[in-house]
Parts: sequence; C-alpha cells; structure tokens
Amino acid sequence: MKLFAAITLSAALLTVPAISTAGELQPYEQQSESPALNLPDLGGRQHTLDKYRGQVVLVNFWASWCTPCLMEMPSMQRLATALKDRPFRLLAVNVKESSSKVWKFMKLLNVTFTTLLDSKGEAAEAWDVQIYPTSYLIDADGRMRYVAYGPVDWDSDDIIERIESLMPGGKAVQQAGLD
Repeated sequence: MKLFAAITLSAALLTVPAISTAGELQPYEQQSESPALNLPDLGGRQHTLDKYRGQVVLVNFWASWCTPCLMEMPSMQRLATALKDRPFRLLAVNVKESSSKVWKFMKLLNVTFTTLLDSKGEAAEAWDVQIYPTSYLIDADGRMRYVAYGPVDWDSDDIIERIESLMPGGKAVQQAGLD
C-alpha cells in the first residue's frame, strides 16, 4: 500500500509541467528583520538564521499533507542546485510532523536541501504562517524582502534574478545603498 502511494504521488508530481496555481513572490512591505528561527534539521543539528548572515535565505514553511507544498519542492531542489556555489541557502521548515514522516517525504521527492523541524508549530506561529506553503526571501542583512503565499516556480528566471539581486553586490543591494 505504501509503495502504491509513493508511486501515485511521484506520478502526480511528474505529470504537472508547471505549478498552475502558483503563488506570487511579493515585496514584503515592512522590510523588517525576520523573526528568530532556531530549529533542528533531520539530523538533529540546530540551525539559526544568524548562522546564514551574508547569504540570501529562502525560508519555506510546508507540511506533507499539503499537495501544493509537495508540488513546488522539485523546483526548490533545482533552485538550490543552480545556486549551490552562491551566497544562497534554502531552509524548508516542516510544521508539526514527525522526523520519520518528513524524512520519508524528502527521500521520496529526492530533495537534498536543508529541512528543519518545527514540531510544535512555534516558528510557524512566530512567522505568522496562515497558509501552506508560505515562503519568505531574506536578504544578506537578515531583512525580510519578499513573501509568497502558495506554491512558486522557484527555478524560473524571474525568481532567480530577484534572488541574485539580493546577494551581496547585487542590483537591489547597490540601489539600497544609493537611497
């Protein structure tokens, strides 16, 4: 039965050519410091946002029961691979599920980016996550710059350009320095 479910999920994800009900990456109006994030990964190592200062960070809140969350993960993996040698980090925060369940989904979807566990949902609450997936793009100085409610095609040229513009020396950083 589990094998059938895995094959069905894989087939469904592979037959979707693009995320048809994609969310939109919108400017985060307040441009405030992001809330604290201090969570373990699947291996039990703690991660904090401060550890990633100087890098652009995509923080994605998701759950395994959320089909749109699972649909966007292959594009997130392609994004992480495309920017692996750049100052960029992807942190997928699973909300309120066991590590064994999360690990199975990550393996099934063949994704290797950092996955954090918010087992009590406290981080999701602090970040005011109301729908899944919700994603925040944080600049190298730790400020929230963009938010997306719903799935996004993360490896699109437009998204990659926006991420690159937030990297140290990027266009958005240079423009911010002129103001």
